[in-house]
Amino acid sequence: MLLGCIGDDFTGSSDLANTLAKEGMRVVQYTGVPSGPADPAVEAGVVALKSRSIAPEEAVRLSLEALDWLKAQGCTQFFFKYCSTFDSTPEGNIGPVAEALANALDAHKVIVCPAFPGTGRSVYQGHLFVGDRLLSESGMENHPLTPMTDPDLRRWLARQTSLAVGHVAARDVLQGAEAIRAALAAQHEAGKRLIVVDALQDPDLREIGAAAADLPLITGGSGVALGLPANFERAGKIEGYGTEWQPQPGRCVALSGSCSTATRAQVARHAETHPALEIGAEEVMSGQMTPEKVAHWLMQQKGVPLAYSSADPAVVKRVQEQYGREKSAEAFERLFAATAQLCRAMGAGAIISAGGETSGAVVEGLKLERLEIGPEIDPGVPALRASDKLVVALKSGNFGAPDFFAKAARILTGQG
Repeated sequence: MLLGCIGDDFTGSSDLANTLAKEGMRVVQYTGVPSGPADPAVEAGVVALKSRSIAPEEAVRLSLEALDWLKAQGCTQFFFKYCSTFDSTPEGNIGPVAEALANALDAHKVIVCPAFPGTGRSVYQGHLFVGDRLLSESGMENHPLTPMTDPDLRRWLARQTSLAVGHVAARDVLQGAEAIRAALAAQHEAGKRLIVVDALQDPDLREIGAAAADLPLITGGSGVALGLPANFERAGKIEGYGTEWQPQPGRCVALSGSCSTATRAQVARHAETHPALEIGAEEVMSGQMTPEKVAHWLMQQKGVPLAYSSADPAVVKRVQEQYGREKSAEAFERLFAATAQLCRAMGAGAIISAGGETSGAVVEGLKLERLEIGPEIDPGVPALRASDKLVVALKSGNFGAPDFFAKAARILTGQG
């Protein structure tokens, strides 16, 4: 294994694995830290953790465990993947984990770049944009777990870590890899260790990747990993073979627990032509809506049925105030995990999940340990094969085209 990756959630990890696979690396995504060695044919391993919204100390512990396993597989470079909207709180977990990994690897000039132009995320003058909006005006300020109220990555990151935060501006990035290397070196000389790097388009990311060829640790969204496989290819270390994809014909169901603007629009679009069941918060918290009810409803419908709890942020806030944020989140995660288990037991061969926390619950509920990367459904969202009889799609809340659910079902099953 050459490139060792640590993702802070399951959807983001599959997004990263998708990027690396498209660029010619043999990639496998692991759920949690594996208990045994990796297949020697794997060139990039992505250890997916559910560490984005847990206590910073626990996120650091899990990330260091993943790092130790990846080092034992022979990795020579490491990548810490977080969301392209920098989902975090003033306490973490991006800063604490990045700091711990940097210290463990004695890494300096650590790139911080969540840009993903393919989905509208760009970094300019150290500020994160979603389309033409600052992050804090994009809807992410209403996120129920990690509300992003400050678009200045330097300022936000500095609140999370004791390491000095620097910046490489767009004027240097636009001049290419050599200028980026020089700017990183200048920031290092100035005592900066975590360095936010601007990026506006994919060519910028490829140049950043080239500049990072000799760095032990890179952090960011999947976009900045775009240029890393080429470094290994130039060194003659990867063969560039893709993975053959075989769809899984049969029953396909969809689950959504994201309240992002994008997912809510996708749910509304899908409900126009397919069966859709809204799961109310009161029903879940009172026990009236059970996994058995949801699973049986899904498996009795035609088409691609969708069960969703993608409520308006105001509704989510009221539920959190009434029941507590952690208690309400755990109740929904348990519901989706058990529903996925039941649907699988009842014969579903394809399961679509929308939302990072929801997808994490689904993966854990299904006890998926190893995911092979298939074709891209939408930017950042690949089809994934979990076994010879099960395929899945794990979508971040903000990703995907308006017709995502129907498109995912076609690619996963090869039907329609």
